[in-house]
Amino acid sequence: MSDMSVPKTPRIWQLAERRYRLIGSKCLKCGRVFVGSRKVCPQCGSRELEDVELSRKGKIYSYTVIRASPMEREKYGPYIMAIVELDDGCKLTTEIVDCSPEEIDIGTEVEATFRKIGEESKSGVIYYACKFRPVAKGV
Repeated sequence: MSDMSVPKTPRIWQLAERRYRLIGSKCLKCGRVFVGSRKVCPQCGSRELEDVELSRKGKIYSYTVIRASPMEREKYGPYIMAIVELDDGCKLTTEIVDCSPEEIDIGTEVEATFRKIGEESKSGVIYYACKFRPVAKGV
């Protein structure tokens, strides 16, 4: 059977596990945890890494408010992009949702939530991923 006769899995499904869960790599030698899959630890150079599910909670490390949105996001108005430091020490870039820019600051506690990130067309595939929202007070 040639490669031409084997159907290829669409990229959206190849990335599903990483898109719908927060997956990182943990170095078994030095213990550092990183966002995304890695073959080599950038800290110690070890090739002994394992995939781990990252913490779903953290704090805003830095952020900016996007007011001049790209054309495909014009209807969303200003939105917040942040670097979030997860409870396990990893930092990742993500959108902050379910709040206005005035409701957040450096150090605001946040948690992962599942949200739409785009669509192929009005009748096509809709893409979802984790974004972050402020942790509800008193919870």
